Amino acid sequence: MSGDTTKKPSLHLGLSTTTSVSSLVDMVRAHDERTPLAGRDDIEAGPAHYGTTPFPRSGAASYAGESRSSGPAALRSKLISHAGTQASQESQLISKRNSKFARRVRYYIPSTAWIPDYSLSFLGGDILAGISIAAMLIPQSVSYGTSLAKLSPTSGLFAASIPPLMYSLLGTSRQLNVAPEAALSLLVGQAVTEFRHMYPNSDPDHVGVVVATAIGLQVGLFASFLGFFRLGFLDVVLSRALLRGFVTAVAVVITVEQLIPMFGLVDLEHQLQPETTLDKITFLIENVWSHAHELTTIISFGALAALILFRSFKNCFKNTWWIYRLPEVLIFVVLATIMSYKLLWDKQGVAILGTVPIRTGSSFFRFPFHKSVHKFIRGTTPTAILITIVGYIDSIVAAKQSSDRFGHSISPNRELVALGASNLLGSFVPGTLPAFGSIIRTRINGEIGARSQLASLVSAVIIFLSTFCLLPALFYLPKCVLASIICLFVVSLFAELPHDLLCYYKIGAWTDLAMMFITFFLSVIWDVEIGIIVSLIISLLLVIRRSSKTRMTILGRIPGTDQWRPMSDNPDAEDIPGTLIVRIRESLDFANTAQLKVRLRRFELYGAEPAHPSDTPRRQAARVLVFHMADVETCDASAVQIFHELLETYQNRGVSLFITHLRPEVRTMFDNAGIVAMLGQDAFYDTLGQAMAQIEAR
Repeated sequence: MSGDTTKKPSLHLGLSTTTSVSSLVDMVRAHDERTPLAGRDDIEAGPAHYGTTPFPRSGAASYAGESRSSGPAALRSKLISHAGTQASQESQLISKRNSKFARRVRYYIPSTAWIPDYSLSFLGGDILAGISIAAMLIPQSVSYGTSLAKLSPTSGLFAASIPPLMYSLLGTSRQLNVAPEAALSLLVGQAVTEFRHMYPNSDPDHVGVVVATAIGLQVGLFASFLGFFRLGFLDVVLSRALLRGFVTAVAVVITVEQLIPMFGLVDLEHQLQPETTLDKITFLIENVWSHAHELTTIISFGALAALILFRSFKNCFKNTWWIYRLPEVLIFVVLATIMSYKLLWDKQGVAILGTVPIRTGSSFFRFPFHKSVHKFIRGTTPTAILITIVGYIDSIVAAKQSSDRFGHSISPNRELVALGASNLLGSFVPGTLPAFGSIIRTRINGEIGARSQLASLVSAVIIFLSTFCLLPALFYLPKCVLASIICLFVVSLFAELPHDLLCYYKIGAWTDLAMMFITFFLSVIWDVEIGIIVSLIISLLLVIRRSSKTRMTILGRIPGTDQWRPMSDNPDAEDIPGTLIVRIRESLDFANTAQLKVRLRRFELYGAEPAHPSDTPRRQAARVLVFHMADVETCDASAVQIFHELLETYQNRGVSLFITHLRPEVRTMFDNAGIVAMLGQDAFYDTLGQAMAQIEAR
């Protein structure tokens, strides 16, 4: 090395001055692009600052110029000065972003968190996912609007394009896509049909639009109220068996509904007007051989078979993305339309889509609280409540699965508010169907590459433009093909039924099986609404029944020790004759304390093992009753009153009463309620061992 070689100075930031400024800019920019949109706990945990602030291009150029004129020392000084300025500005920015108000805004309006920090590395996946979901939703929404909801195709298309705009701003799930659902569209269609029969002299199209608007408005209000009152736990109250029975019944009902247009029996159905699903099954059996339209039947089942085969073919090429992502439904819709036009199917008796006017009333956007909607509000409320509950449960399950897979958090309560606001926005476009999330659609959205709600925005824009540009081109689309498309999607509703049935059978979950079959048969034989409402009532009653039973156990002494353990878990534990030691395993409230007296009496006579009231008592009546209350964290006023009456009853029987491990807060309530004065201070002990020592010393 030459003696005059000088050591090159290094930057304060840890970068060698030999690193070009242009490389520095590129490194920082690359770091920004690689920074994830948000961390695992971004929304729930609060704000996060993503990336760093790059040096501006103009600054980089000036530094490069100075490095040539003034040398490395001047560049180092300038960079350090600029870094200090940038750090000060960045500190102010972080302080502003982390203010309490800003944190609240980003929490309740998630789009204010992900839009400013959006990473361009996600753009390709979001756009591809949006295009793919739109290709799937366009024919699906047309089918749901016409075949299930008994409305115009635009009702389904608007539901797939208007509500997602609001959800993308307020929703906490990045992959959830809201659009019309088969089961919910069927419920709307049943309500529309019912009101058209009630108002036979009114324009059926107008009645349908107004009924759909009334339902969408109430769905938005109910979901918003549930979110504001923090009732997002509804998804854990309703059993999976109930939902499985409902989904299976809906699948059967939809299949029966679609078989009628697939056999070309729509006109005959309008003449005979079968009402229930059983009536329609009977109608099909009696008329399918004698009145079915041959060409319509061939087209329908040929299209369904081709769709199933094409989907099976795609599944063989999951690793070849351009084959696996082909929109088979959209392809078949285009092919069927062309074939219908070329082969003149409409001249041979095949019903076609025809002209589709944009029917929303006098204007595209209209305030939903108008006079024509008011008279349908009361009659559609049960349907709206049912759609809200079922739609929310399906949406939150899809959102939770997506969040677990992609590592971000969601909030059930904010999901309710977002879904409610989305449907409220949809109700401003008359006739729009209720829109909720879908497990299958959300899974596909994530698999294609969606990493933010930009995918939903892309999909919504494409569908909205297609409503005005694509529908005229579908003039010759056979309606029976739309019915075949719905039957294709119904297959997925049956997918998990065998697994659930086998699971419930293996574990002996007879109550769940009974709930499933009750929901299924009531929905199919009687009515979908009746089936789900009765099952909801039964489910809630079961929840109330379980919550009304205080969790208690009888304690016994482990031989040779001073330890006390549950006798049900320790068969060798010693039972003290005439002494009943009960450990209450949960907090007390008005619900679980009401039956405390009856349950204690059963413990006295039969112990903790199940027994019939007519059986011979297995234990002698208790002379001493000890309550182990370490697990009782809270006790409401009603529970304190009931417990006071219970202790008074035992005291009048001459039973000695003792309470151990009582928490200070609960003891204060007992003292204020007069329980301490009634039993005396010597009835309360810190530990069970102290109490038993005193009892055995008597």
